[in-house]
Amino acid sequence: MKLSGFLAAASVVALTATFGPASAQDKTLYVAGYGGSFEKTMRDEVIPEFEKKHGVKVEYVAGNSTDTLAKLQAQKGNQQIDVALLDDGPMYQAIELGFCKTIDELATNDLYDAARFKDDRAVAIGLVATGLMYNKDYFEKQGWAAPTSWADLEDPKYKGMIVIPPINNTYGLYTLLMFAKMNGGGENDIEPGFKAMTEKVNDNVLAYEPSPGKMTELFQSGQAVLAVWGTGRVQSFANTGFPVDFVYPKEKAVTLLASACPIEKPDASPLASDFIKAMLESKVQLVLLRDYGYGPVNRQVEIPEGLGKMAPIGDRVNALYNPDWAAINPQREDWTKRWNREVER
Repeated sequence: MKLSGFLAAASVVALTATFGPASAQDKTLYVAGYGGSFEKTMRDEVIPEFEKKHGVKVEYVAGNSTDTLAKLQAQKGNQQIDVALLDDGPMYQAIELGFCKTIDELATNDLYDAARFKDDRAVAIGLVATGLMYNKDYFEKQGWAAPTSWADLEDPKYKGMIVIPPINNTYGLYTLLMFAKMNGGGENDIEPGFKAMTEKVNDNVLAYEPSPGKMTELFQSGQAVLAVWGTGRVQSFANTGFPVDFVYPKEKAVTLLASACPIEKPDASPLASDFIKAMLESKVQLVLLRDYGYGPVNRQVEIPEGLGKMAPIGDRVNALYNPDWAAINPQREDWTKRWNREVER
């Protein structure tokens, strides 16, 4: 069995233990979102100023998008999360399940159309491209050219040196989808994707790793040299000084919208909408671009020269494929079961 994240089941067991009593929420805002370097950016650059401005304590609960969605489902009828930060796929599910309320007084004229969700029940806070990350120094020492295609993941010279997040992570799902598309399939015909993953990619994979921290450790230790990841994660890793770069594959990178929604519940705090709108302000959008490689969704953001080396901004936006989540989400559970049975066997 390949290395994999077994933490998801454990996280579901302890879903409610993360949160304080509901009565404490009058002065505490619970924000559930991404972990790793994103959590650090939130704690260092976003939360302190918001707490000071609004006189509220923000409790940040880290987890990947499927973990946070599972928390919302487990707490149905007694929601303790106030704001959820999710990838766009799980966000569409959260909206469909009735977990998201309309964002109060959202200044939609400042937003790119792609950032908006129906009825403003969620909004994108950053645009991410999903593609390939590689160790520049290792490739140079081997005399290898930089990867250019999703098909490079099939190259036997990378045997045991590739890391891909699992399918319950959007990056893993997109890998499966792109191999389906490259082989004549797509959202409505995923069979070619599974065939390519099991027959051509799987032997090259060291780990199907969901943890950002573990992903970086595998690169730092030299065990992995090529991975599927997003511009945000790669930019954050590169900011540490480690020699990684991001590749927009020739078949296109895949759009991922990091998104936020206020949670629907009795006596919902108006500060939930305020927190989301704070993340759309130019100052924070530039922080997310600088620290995390997010392409801004606010039209008013002026990007300083030299910033956004990897982010999907300008012409790079044209190098993105926008997946059909309306087609994906009804099938995602079945794909996950099949992935666990056939790919991460």
